[in-house]
Amino acid sequence: MEPIQMVDLKRQYDLIKDEINQGMQQVLSSSSFINGPVVKQFQNDLESYLGVKHVIPCANGTDSLQIALMSLKLKPGDEVITSDFAFVSVVEVISLLNLKPVLVDVNSDTFNIDPLAIEKAITPRTKAIIPVHLFGQTADMEQILVLAKKYNLFVIEDNAQAIGADYTFSDGTITKTGTLGHVSATSFFPSKNLGAYGDGGAIFTNDDNLAKLIRGIVNHGMYNRYCHDIIGVNSRLDSLQAVVLKTKLKYLDMYNGKRKKSALSYTKILKNHPNIITPSMGLNHNSHIFHQYTIRIINSDRDALVNHLNSNKIPCGVYYPIPLHIQKAYKNPEVDSSLFPVTNQIVKEVISLPMHSELSSDQIEYICNSIFSFFD
Repeated sequence: MEPIQMVDLKRQYDLIKDEINQGMQQVLSSSSFINGPVVKQFQNDLESYLGVKHVIPCANGTDSLQIALMSLKLKPGDEVITSDFAFVSVVEVISLLNLKPVLVDVNSDTFNIDPLAIEKAITPRTKAIIPVHLFGQTADMEQILVLAKKYNLFVIEDNAQAIGADYTFSDGTITKTGTLGHVSATSFFPSKNLGAYGDGGAIFTNDDNLAKLIRGIVNHGMYNRYCHDIIGVNSRLDSLQAVVLKTKLKYLDMYNGKRKKSALSYTKILKNHPNIITPSMGLNHNSHIFHQYTIRIINSDRDALVNHLNSNKIPCGVYYPIPLHIQKAYKNPEVDSSLFPVTNQIVKEVISLPMHSELSSDQIEYICNSIFSFFD
């Protein structure tokens, strides 16, 4: 059995290295390192894949969130509602832009933002909602879009962990995540389902006016060289990273399919154990593309299990151990921790197991048996 990796990028590369190497050599020969032709090619391919009008590449996922917010022309002090159980980048960019993050609780089955909690948090200062499609599972976008329309709010999807996932509306309409909000942001960090070999990101929108504004923002506010029409930033996707992403995009559905297959195998083995809650997968399994396979450990010691797995040479992760509402940088003394009962509980229980497209059935069986041995 191969050594178990949390994400096995080496084996993934081995299968596509001829395509990657050829594309990189073409960039090196052309010396078009920034915004070269391959960046535009990748942009066009991703627009076609998602069924979205505009993809604007940028330097990383955090930039994509910041730029998406900048494009909405919000004012200092405007409130933006987002999930308390998520990576820090969302609340980070809200705060950097002098907006006010309003954190709300999540659903215990999907780990995603709770629409009921969103509505309770809306005030006259609320201008936007940022749902995070956490761990690859789609948030309840239908209800979120209803709230946005009711209260005239922007929706910015954080699609960093769910690229390729499908959202199914109650009428049967199926749409890719990242195309549902007014604007969306994603990351191409190497460990993502569609990952570069360095940093990268992109913003998606179907709004022509927003797209034009965003294209200026990512390039120092320029539409014509040395003419700075708006305040912008420097956030561009390298051509070498575009080679990797353009190549991998062709295999994204296959990668996601293998992740789903591994997730089903994990769940089949683990689902009946009294100390384990396996992930919700949706009715058709297409709403979750398993950036992470995250279980909950109940009536036991999650941290002791982490140590047990590591001692058996099994990597694992705790995403995320501390709620955002009690992080030192973002703690608000006016916010009562009792507003986050689900988040406060699941941060003590969640553990993410190895998950990638190269995971073997032998490895999954070994991981599950190691978990069972902890409880014996």
